[in-house]
Amino acid sequence: MATILVCDDEPALRELMRAAIGGPNRFVEAESGEEALEAARFVRPDVVLLDVMLPVIDGLDVLRQLRAEPGLASVPVVVVSAWDTEADRLAAEEAGADAFVAKPFLPEQLEALVRGFLESER
Repeated sequence: MATILVCDDEPALRELMRAAIGGPNRFVEAESGEEALEAARFVRPDVVLLDVMLPVIDGLDVLRQLRAEPGLASVPVVVVSAWDTEADRLAAEEAGADAFVAKPFLPEQLEALVRGFLESER
C-alpha cells in the first residue's frame, strides 16, 4: 500500500484528488505548507500532490524544503495548481517538481501520473 500526501487548502479538492487516485492507498492530508512539511517528515510518503497556493508556507517553498532533505529529496512531487502559465510551470520545475497538473484537472490524468510514479518505485 502506497502513502500519498495530498496538500491543498481546499477540502473539496483534497477529496477529488483522493477519489481520482483511489485504490488501496493510504492518504494523508495537509491544508497548509507547514502541515505538509510536518506530515512528509512523519509519514515519508511515496508521492506528494502539492498545491502552490497554501497558507503559512507556499507550495514551492515546501517543495524546495523537501528537495533539501535527504530522506525526502527523491519523493515524487506532482504540483497541482490553478496557476498555469509557462512561468508557473517553469517555477515548479525549478523548485524540483516531477510533474505539473493544472486545475481543473482530469481525474484520469492525475491517477495515471501517480500510478506511473508508484510503479517506477517498485
